[in-house]
Amino acid sequence: MIIYGVYIVSKSGGLIFNLDNNVPRIEHEKTFTYPLDLMLDYNPKKVSVAFNRKDGINVGHVLVAVNGTQVNGATLEDGRDVKEVLENAENYPLNLKFSRPKMTTNEKIFLASMFYPLFAIASQLSPEPKSSGIETLETDSFTLHCFQTLTGVKFIVISETGLSGMDILLRKIYELYSDYALKNPFYSLEMPIRCELFDNKLQALLDLVEKTGTLNLDK
Repeated sequence: MIIYGVYIVSKSGGLIFNLDNNVPRIEHEKTFTYPLDLMLDYNPKKVSVAFNRKDGINVGHVLVAVNGTQVNGATLEDGRDVKEVLENAENYPLNLKFSRPKMTTNEKIFLASMFYPLFAIASQLSPEPKSSGIETLETDSFTLHCFQTLTGVKFIVISETGLSGMDILLRKIYELYSDYALKNPFYSLEMPIRCELFDNKLQALLDLVEKTGTLNLDK
């Protein structure tokens, strides 16, 4: 049982907590000949694919190594400029390793704000009144599970596909939120949750679920 991450979205649609629990690092390595048939964007912070795709390497993937040498921003670990190395025909063939980029905090905040109106639209499209909104979104590689409290706070868990009974885990996370975040005298509603005790309890819960493979959390 794999839990990829946990998100908590406030009633106003802001991301107030997220935890990357078990996000797989997807990497693709391939030997290229000159000229390179991928168009790259050379940013000081990262070198990424801007156009074209090949053997699992897609637009947005980030270059992480050249011939086994790690890439730091736009330079190699040994100090060489990545662009100069890749544009020199004499250096080929080159073994390039690309990785799916890790989401930044700003990207997570943006996605949380996008989920909020989607949830509202789903509720309004329902032919029945007082719809609970989006509870599950399933893709071929992950499933999103959502639980909204009576006050409008949304708890979201991203997991592998095919899991059942995730509502039990969501409600258990809600209990931890109530016990360790809301009861914290230094926490203000709608603000990001920064509570070490809540973090530790949540991580212990996710570790237990993944280790035992069960959602029987009453004990």
